[in-house]
Amino acid sequence: MRRRIRLRFMRMKRIAGPVMAAFRRAGQVTIELLLVLPVFMLLLFFIMEMGNMGFQTILAHHCAYELARIGSLVAGPHGGDAAGGSNVGTANSKMKNVLQKMFPMSPGVRVEGRIVTTLRDQQSGEWNEDLLVTLYYPAKLIFPGSSFVLADEPKASRIKRMEVRVRMPVENPYQK
Repeated sequence: MRRRIRLRFMRMKRIAGPVMAAFRRAGQVTIELLLVLPVFMLLLFFIMEMGNMGFQTILAHHCAYELARIGSLVAGPHGGDAAGGSNVGTANSKMKNVLQKMFPMSPGVRVEGRIVTTLRDQQSGEWNEDLLVTLYYPAKLIFPGSSFVLADEPKASRIKRMEVRVRMPVENPYQK
């Protein structure tokens, strides 16, 4: 009697074995997917965030270059008068006006300019000057998870602060 029960059990086990193994494999695949999927998504979001940061970096550099170009033209002496010297105040106010038109909805973006004396011009005997423009640009991180690595403090704000410096020569008329 015991032998018959044992044979029946063995036959059922032989039939149910592959079915049970398939159920175990399906559960294993589900668990592996649940463990790997968050890591994969975090990696994907990080790659996409790097593309976003690249776009915002290019945007900030181009804006800083345009502001420096405008500021260097405005900072020079007016009316061909070399005695007037450079006017950084006029350049800063003009750059701030243009910046408000470039970024009307971004209050954190700001620009500063200062005059830096460089080499003496051998032909005119005057000192050359450059306008050093600094653009402060808070880049917003848009993908989840990447702010833990890329964002500046506080991390909850999800902002990376960029500081772009561009140097542009001030246009001075030749007076001799």
